[in-house]
Amino acid sequence: MLMERAAAGAMSSAVAPEKNNSNTMGPKEVELILVKEQNGVQFTTTTLVAPTPTQTSPSGEEERETWGKKIDFLLSVIGFAVDLANVWRFPYLCYKNGGGAFLVPYLFFMVIAGMPLFYMELALGQYNREGAAGVWKICPIFKGVGFTVILISLYVGFYYNVIISWALFYLFSSFTGDLPWVHCNNSWNSPNCSDWADNSSASDIYKATPAQEYFDRGVLHIQDSNGIDDLGRPRWQLTSCLGVVIVLLYFSLWKGVKTSGKVVWITATMPYVVLTVLLLRGVTLPGAIDGIKAYLSVDFLRLCDAKVWIEAATQICFSLGVGFGVLIAFSSYNKFSNNCYRDAIITTSINSLTSFFSGFVVFSFLGYMSHKHNVDLDKVARDGAGLVFVIYPEAIATLPGSSVWAVIFFIMLLTLGIDSAMGGMESVITGLIDEFKFLHKHRELFTLFIVVATFLISLFCVTNGGMYVFTLLDHYAAGTSILFGVLIEAIGIAWFYGVDRFSDDIEEMIGQRPGLYWRLCWKFVSPCFLLFMVVVSFATFNPPNYGSYVFPPWANSVGWCLAMSSMTMVPLYAIYKLCTLQGKFCNRLAYAITPETEHHLVDNGGGPAVHSAALVGGLRATDTDRERERERERERERQSESMDVGWMNACTAKACWSKRGRER
Repeated sequence: MLMERAAAGAMSSAVAPEKNNSNTMGPKEVELILVKEQNGVQFTTTTLVAPTPTQTSPSGEEERETWGKKIDFLLSVIGFAVDLANVWRFPYLCYKNGGGAFLVPYLFFMVIAGMPLFYMELALGQYNREGAAGVWKICPIFKGVGFTVILISLYVGFYYNVIISWALFYLFSSFTGDLPWVHCNNSWNSPNCSDWADNSSASDIYKATPAQEYFDRGVLHIQDSNGIDDLGRPRWQLTSCLGVVIVLLYFSLWKGVKTSGKVVWITATMPYVVLTVLLLRGVTLPGAIDGIKAYLSVDFLRLCDAKVWIEAATQICFSLGVGFGVLIAFSSYNKFSNNCYRDAIITTSINSLTSFFSGFVVFSFLGYMSHKHNVDLDKVARDGAGLVFVIYPEAIATLPGSSVWAVIFFIMLLTLGIDSAMGGMESVITGLIDEFKFLHKHRELFTLFIVVATFLISLFCVTNGGMYVFTLLDHYAAGTSILFGVLIEAIGIAWFYGVDRFSDDIEEMIGQRPGLYWRLCWKFVSPCFLLFMVVVSFATFNPPNYGSYVFPPWANSVGWCLAMSSMTMVPLYAIYKLCTLQGKFCNRLAYAITPETEHHLVDNGGGPAVHSAALVGGLRATDTDRERERERERERERQSESMDVGWMNACTAKACWSKRGRER
């Protein structure tokens, strides 16, 4: 059998984002197969060879890579959304806010805000095939929102990588016969340290346990610092662990989704395996059932407390990962016809189920600790880093084969953190290289620059007083600022670009127009929800503290500067955009809020009219022109393919008859 390949060229459209379907323009490979029969007669067949997983951008620039497999994208989104907070925050919130009753406000806010916003970001990135800043070619005046979320992701990376380095430090420490957080005879212990067995009063149990002192004094060395103005030098042990984390991140990201899509097969699935193993072990422990009952106990009276609803809303805002630019970046590498609606439903559901499932794992061990030391569950239940770096290690240390269980547990924390950190870094890298095109050819070098810069800033968090810097960053970097960013994002899409036009884009991709429910959520419910959350965030703001330490005024001023540096990108870019345009203010404003593909309407005198149309969801008169142009493109594609196949058949027939003549 003789096989030959020939490439046929075709024109590409610059009117709309490239579709990846049978009608996609661009070079096509045709496989020509000559089959020789025994009687001397030859037959030929031609087949179109599947294209490589890249697509040409609407502007005809360098082709954009796509995910190798659909599952790579799903695992990446799930791995990013399911992070450490699913383990250390949701179960505790559920327990202290009415148990099972907490699911009522949680699911309510998930349906009216979480899912719609998640769906919106996936569709936005997939249609425009750009990062967080580039997608705002649909409404250029809002491009500052893109830079806001990129900055927030960068700020979060400064301290989130430190949590992963803690987990790695604990993992290395677990490869010993005797875990270092079990006894008080270590060099870092203070006179106040008391073993569990030596405590005579239950009320003193958590004042200075070996595990608490190991975290504070053995890992952080916070006893060597007097506060944020006395940081000291970076600890070489944590610095080494942080360096390992940075290296892992770099080699997971340097080739884009080609490498990260493979890494998540491990990092996104490992936590589920470990959680299942820990649950099977946890439910066999004495007192575990009591802990699970406390987790699921229903107290509907708690629903009368406004604080419960606020905490449920806050959990929704931060647990899904909306507003970091990660969902936009990941979905921009999808095929144009990918069903982003189905992806949104699947991933948000998995995220919520994972949070709920992890509660069984956490409270089975908390119930065991409560039973073993004969104390109330309230005395052992906590959230945050104290749960996974103090309480859980204490529980694991009492089990037979404790070192093995510790290794398993901290591997889970490591994988939970790595894929979430990968998502944040990808948001920064994709957002900037899509905005500054010259970086495309230097992605590997630019990725190295980003991770090294992140490492250098993170060194402040691994000093003796690094926990104070960590707390300050955690409190200010992604609190009110991320709520503000998502609010402006929702307003820009729903009220300036227009819900109707956005729905048309989705219908063009997946062949199904979003229902009335989704359009109402995007236009009214979600923006109102986000506005409420921004107001509540400001109204309930409290300065950070770490234990009894109160941050000085200058530190809080630095924190607010950090938060404002990202939020001010929105008005600063809007002012910059308006100032760089020419003409009357109304025309400049109309140009700035009109999609780049429709700027010719403003250039031709459609200024104020275009402005008014856009504010009501507008420019509907151009829909017919857009559809006609797409139909002309599809017709040209069909004609081109017909010519390609005809040409190949003619060449094949000529080759066949020439060979038969020679044989005769």
